[in-house]
Amino acid sequence: MTRKQKKVFYRIIISAILLAGLMAVTHVVELDRWILLGLYLIPYIVIGYDILWKAARGVYHREIFDENFLMAVATVGAMALAVWQGEEFAEGVAVMLFYQIGELFQSYAVGKSRKSITELMDIRPDFANVEGEHGLEQVDPEEVAVGTVIVIQPGERVPIDGRIIEGTTTLNTSALTGESLPRECGTGDEIISGCINISGLIRVETTKEFGESTVARILDLVENSSMKKSQSENFITKFARVYTPVVCYSALALAILPPLFRLLILQQPAAWETWITSALTFLVISCPCALVISVPLSFFGGIGGASARGILIKGSSFLETLSKTRYMVFDKTGTLTKGVFQVTEICPAGDLSREELLAYAAYAESYSNHPISRSLKEAYGKAIDNQRLSEVTELGGHGVKACMDGIPVAAGNHKLMKQLQLEYMEPEKAGTIVHVAVNNRYAGYILINDVIKDNSKAAITGLKAAGIKKNIMLTGDSRRAAEAVAEELCVDEVYSELLPADKVERVEALLAEKKEKEMLAFVGDGINDAPVLSRADIGIAMGAFGSDAAIEAADIVLMDDDPLKIALAMKISRKTLRIVYENIVFALAVKAVCLILSPFGLVNMWMAIFADVGVMVIAVLNATRALGTKNL
Repeated sequence: MTRKQKKVFYRIIISAILLAGLMAVTHVVELDRWILLGLYLIPYIVIGYDILWKAARGVYHREIFDENFLMAVATVGAMALAVWQGEEFAEGVAVMLFYQIGELFQSYAVGKSRKSITELMDIRPDFANVEGEHGLEQVDPEEVAVGTVIVIQPGERVPIDGRIIEGTTTLNTSALTGESLPRECGTGDEIISGCINISGLIRVETTKEFGESTVARILDLVENSSMKKSQSENFITKFARVYTPVVCYSALALAILPPLFRLLILQQPAAWETWITSALTFLVISCPCALVISVPLSFFGGIGGASARGILIKGSSFLETLSKTRYMVFDKTGTLTKGVFQVTEICPAGDLSREELLAYAAYAESYSNHPISRSLKEAYGKAIDNQRLSEVTELGGHGVKACMDGIPVAAGNHKLMKQLQLEYMEPEKAGTIVHVAVNNRYAGYILINDVIKDNSKAAITGLKAAGIKKNIMLTGDSRRAAEAVAEELCVDEVYSELLPADKVERVEALLAEKKEKEMLAFVGDGINDAPVLSRADIGIAMGAFGSDAAIEAADIVLMDDDPLKIALAMKISRKTLRIVYENIVFALAVKAVCLILSPFGLVNMWMAIFADVGVMVIAVLNATRALGTKNL
């Protein structure tokens, strides 16, 4: 418990003991009503002074209608009625006491949920080791510039994203990905902040500033997730703003109109105390605490549970949207495939040798960081002399043009060859084809193949089981390569040879075709996927090796790039929404029944306490289930 919670707990104990003692004494000794009022005011003030103060401040600031105002009016009214009738002083104190018990319980539950999420996301590094004149110096990660060499010792957390330049080790990535399997890393490997170095000492050259590193981005996503409220949360907020004044005026009408009707129309005694008691009971029942507390807590728990499994959801609105998703659209490279390309065939079409054709292609693509370009450079295996290159021009969706040793070279897909008006060969084998033209003549092609991720097929199967109507793949790859991957993964539809703008158009066409309440999600990782991620109803990005632009544009980030996590995220979202709806229906049903029965005198103050505090406790308990994801 926090210090504040302990203070409330002690007040509850003191007030409960005083109340029990007074109830025992008054059953034995008969005292004057004013003496009773003075005695009962002691436990009442002990337990309720803060509620009375908040209610008074709300009235002063013209923010009258909240739960503090309802409790203050109900309990002060109950005490006033007790003076009038000379009995039942305990009711007013008991209402305030049980209300504070309920408030303490929900505060403790929310605190536990926040603590669980904080522990799960406790990945912020305290320092970075930088080599100085007097050995290693611990500095604030925010002060480390890009390109600085830092030393990470066994047991320390990786403070900033970087590349290992010396040493080998094993990294624990569970805080980021939710996976317990350690990752082996060595010289040249990229590592991300937030991981724990398990075994060896490594030297790392930082590739990002701390503010742009993975750990900072994750913390920012989780901390700001509450800013984007779901429709259910917005509904509850608007509902409470309208509901609370309505019940206050209804209670006032219940206290005044029936007595006046009896007195003026029926010519009977007004029975003011009976109707005022009903109105006060009505106020206690009507308090919307269960809804106002449990619904945001459910979403908070769902986001926290997803974070524990390496799924970062940027807001409860996206968690709700994901539960309604029926169309899943995938990019291919880096999403369903590993993005690890290998040159599998080199076919010259003239006087060039295989080595010369590869050299021209590697030089032409040398300025690009695209996985296909990297595979060409790796297959070439020699250092690129940039002085041999000039006039490098990248043509989006087509390829690249350059001059190597003054000779014009073009490398790209068949669209580029058509643009150059050159005849080209079209192999029957599946894969990505890089056509090469040298000195304005077709020189041959290089066949490159990607590797499908281990979990991609299981991910597609899992999504179909989760209720996805169509799994669709969009790619800039050749038709043959795209169809080969789609067939192996059992994807429903595939669209190939698309430019980035074509992907957006295709997604917009799919959005126009679907029903209004059915949502469409797009999953991608590349910088060219950012426009599509923004255009879809919900964007899902690969966070481990995805581009910053894609991660920024996405609504959900998978920290380990595992497509199998998408189906898990959908299960978490649906479980969370189910808990939210359970709480809404349960709270409204109980309150509706009690509110209907209250004017007829069938609900007393003790039953009203259950309708308020009891329902709130049950709803909060139910909401904490959203944190659990083990059985999904």
